[in-house]
Amino acid sequence: MVPFAEYTRHDGLGLAALVRSGEVSAAELLETALARIDQHNPALNAVIRRRDDKVRAELPRIDPAAPFAGVPFLIKDLVASLAGEPTASGTRLLANVPMPRDSEMVRRFRAAGVQIAGRTNTPEFGLVPYTEPELFGPTHNPWSLQHSAGGSSGGSAAAVAAGLVPLASGGDGGGSIRIPASCCGLFGMKPSRGLTPTGPEFGEIWHGFVIEHVLSRSVRDSAAMLDATAGTDAGAPYAAPAQARPFLDEVSAEPGRLRVAFTHEPLFGRGAVHADCIAGLEATARLLESLGHHVEEETPPVDREACALAFVTVLAGETRAEIDFLAKFVQRTPSATNFEAATYSLGLLGRSISAAAYAGAMRTLQLAAREMAPFFERHDVLLTPTLAAPPTLIGALQPSAAEKRMMRVVNGMNAGWLLNALGVIKPLAEKTFDYMPFTPLFNVTGQPAMSVPLHWNAGGLPIGMQFVGRFGDDATLFRLAAQLERAQPWFERRPPGY
Repeated sequence: MVPFAEYTRHDGLGLAALVRSGEVSAAELLETALARIDQHNPALNAVIRRRDDKVRAELPRIDPAAPFAGVPFLIKDLVASLAGEPTASGTRLLANVPMPRDSEMVRRFRAAGVQIAGRTNTPEFGLVPYTEPELFGPTHNPWSLQHSAGGSSGGSAAAVAAGLVPLASGGDGGGSIRIPASCCGLFGMKPSRGLTPTGPEFGEIWHGFVIEHVLSRSVRDSAAMLDATAGTDAGAPYAAPAQARPFLDEVSAEPGRLRVAFTHEPLFGRGAVHADCIAGLEATARLLESLGHHVEEETPPVDREACALAFVTVLAGETRAEIDFLAKFVQRTPSATNFEAATYSLGLLGRSISAAAYAGAMRTLQLAAREMAPFFERHDVLLTPTLAAPPTLIGALQPSAAEKRMMRVVNGMNAGWLLNALGVIKPLAEKTFDYMPFTPLFNVTGQPAMSVPLHWNAGGLPIGMQFVGRFGDDATLFRLAAQLERAQPWFERRPPGY
């Protein structure tokens, strides 16, 4: 077995190189990962389903020439499916329902050579920026067990930050890769829309807002995994622009002098930004200037409140559609008892929204994306804090006990119109967007965006910085991320005790 300290000294590509050189076997790496899960997961609750026997049986199938040959890996328990195993999506309805086949993204992960050791925790349907599902319980942040690991890829983020695996899968529909990356001190890239596959179970998810990729400790792991998984699959509704060369090659290329705009003004909602996040932003702007980039303060034009309302409208409609689809899949009548109160309430709200209101919300968001284009003609990159605050305490963003009681009453009546009349959903949406005002807009536009771990506050909690590029220009972000990684390394910065 590889000593723990040796295991965590390498990123995924580094471990694969050890396997290819014969210095260590894939079996030894796997047993080390499983031992670390045994040791640390009881406190973290990052891994909610293990595959010890199955992954051991899969060892002979590993291609030694694959880029991540023999590297232990974890899959987020949402969207991605493994044949014959549940994808619970954080919901009781699916907790024990096996999926019929591997999703295309999982097939590509396997082809990249990883060993899938288990599934990671996620909130129900990935709807919120914290990972505290009733079904599996909260995931704890390795930097402070009292704090949230973020969401919805919080289980994956906690697992990577704690060194259980060097990288793990995630999905991002409103910030769900970038938010937990920020909370856990990791690199998290949301690729351009259409760059990774959604089939065969999905065409587009949340009107194309959702895309899958990974959270990692190194930039090069993220780039190499995107090389391994990028490209359209059969029946894809659209495709991202073709890349000039592999993303891994971009990591060793200089970005040149970029025109960088930065802002701490929220892009959704109207909440205030924490002083720690502003301090991180200002320090990052100075770092960029020292690296030769042109940096100026400017905020993209966006109707914050209209976009936030439109995003919630679309999310409500998509949640109802998901509830109805899954109920049909498992051949059961949709019921409030099958879902968390907030999820079912959002679905009831979606059922009460007219088709015209849904289409109008999409039009609002698409026009906002159009209005963003001139800004990115003047600037190569936008810099913001990833979040408006440091990681929250577990439970801080949850509905209150009174709010949950009210939702349960309305849910029992199946009266979605009452949620608007009683004003239940609006304050919850505002609280959420006040925490994550910078990330959802770029799911709407489809632009690549990344959270880079460049700042920690006085309490030792990570605070990520978000960088956004033009649609299809993921290469520039990888070049910039690698430059920042060289200038201000974070790989050796680990949570105490891990």
